[in-house]
Amino acid sequence: MAQPIWSGVLTFGLVTVPVGVYSAVDEHTIHFHQIQRSTTDRVRIRRVNERTGQDVKNEDIVKGYELKEGRYVIVEPEELNEIAPGRSQTIDVSGFVDLGEVELVYFATTYYLAPRGAEYRKVYDLLRQAMERTNRAGIATFTMRGKQYLTAVRAEAKVMVLHLLHWADEVRDPSKELPNLPQRKGGRGKELESAVELIDALAIDWKPEQYRDTYHEHVKELVQAKAEGQQIEPAPAPPEATNIVDLMEALQSSIDQARMQGEGARTPQGRKQAPTRKAATGKPAAGKKAAAKARPARAGTGRSRGRQAGGKTSSDLAGLTKAELYQRATKAGITGRSTMSREDLIKALTGHKRSKTA
Repeated sequence: MAQPIWSGVLTFGLVTVPVGVYSAVDEHTIHFHQIQRSTTDRVRIRRVNERTGQDVKNEDIVKGYELKEGRYVIVEPEELNEIAPGRSQTIDVSGFVDLGEVELVYFATTYYLAPRGAEYRKVYDLLRQAMERTNRAGIATFTMRGKQYLTAVRAEAKVMVLHLLHWADEVRDPSKELPNLPQRKGGRGKELESAVELIDALAIDWKPEQYRDTYHEHVKELVQAKAEGQQIEPAPAPPEATNIVDLMEALQSSIDQARMQGEGARTPQGRKQAPTRKAATGKPAAGKKAAAKARPARAGTGRSRGRQAGGKTSSDLAGLTKAELYQRATKAGITGRSTMSREDLIKALTGHKRSKTA
């Protein structure tokens, strides 16, 4: 059962609801220790007294604000809590705004809000349903861990969500901060129409469960490969930038390819496969034979190698990513898998399956 990271009350008007703030996500990451190069010695970070070099316990550390060099005003944690609005225990909703009015750049971290007792469920859900029906979010401030936050409280199915927002003076003005932004509208005529058509052709439904942290998987592959004394295949280089002269040609070829692939050619990551360089050079394919050429070479090569192996390559292998194939190879105990390409993994798995059924 999740534990609240903050407890207090949510207020709107004269209504008060005791609530807890809970982490909405459980981020996955691979944790590395810091090791001195050429050794296996751990590197430790210590808190030490700058003058004496002695270790200092956490309970003996306080905050100090430097007035001038060498002169500090010491502030205790309880003193900060005493001056916090509502003694750091209130999420005070000052008004409700249309969700569409809040630019995404203002959103920082997301938490869940839950009532702190069964007796508060009715008032909690009343506010949730009202915000859901009006599509409005409550704008509030509250203090947590010695810092005040601007927040947006909004409704989701069965739960209220608390978004920490950036303050207005924390959000940079892109027109002042970023170089090379267009000074006028760049799209016009047929080019703009084609770009809109391409976006429509690549439209998908939002299904977050179809997306995975593939970099996380690749790091695990790298660690396992190095542990086995093997090398791992590097990732391909990014594609070259589209030349403005070839823009219209590239757009049209992308549209043609997207239409040919259709709904059945979506990748496991939930979107249609990006056009290959060959397909974007203005030579749109036609028919089944050309459609096969327009597909990414990696997927096509995997199928052809499976056939060349003389076995029957199942569609589930041909449609899997390299990380998924590697996981199957690991379970099957296939040796040398860390140095295999995607096509080699398909071939090895196909041969393994045939040998088991023989």
